[in-house]
Amino acid sequence: MKPESQTSMRLDKWLWAARFFKTRALAQRHIELGRVQVNGSKVKNSKIIVAGDEIDLTLNSLPYKIKVLALNHQRRPASEARALYAEDSATIAKREAQKALDQASRISAAYPDGRPTKRDRRQLDKIKRSDW
Repeated sequence: MKPESQTSMRLDKWLWAARFFKTRALAQRHIELGRVQVNGSKVKNSKIIVAGDEIDLTLNSLPYKIKVLALNHQRRPASEARALYAEDSATIAKREAQKALDQASRISAAYPDGRPTKRDRRQLDKIKRSDW
């Protein structure tokens, strides 16, 4: 059995250890789908990363631009996992703006409380018929 190197590790394992994914299998799936890039290029699961690499990640349709600061071969608590990377402030702002936009679109949805009642549906039909 080979000893684990402290200067490099697999990308999928790092994403799991940094708590971006709940399982390594999910991390591998995102990498295979091309949602993860290292230093601007598409990579495979077995890509070896080192401290200083930049990772572009799309998670739940939200962008992440991460700089690897440290490596950890074990999954540790979230507070320790946040010390493994630094996020780009512009990407954080873009992600927050997109979250706010998504939330606003959900609020302005036609029926945020569910399906319309029978009375609401009849009123809608009356409005639609008057427009035709």
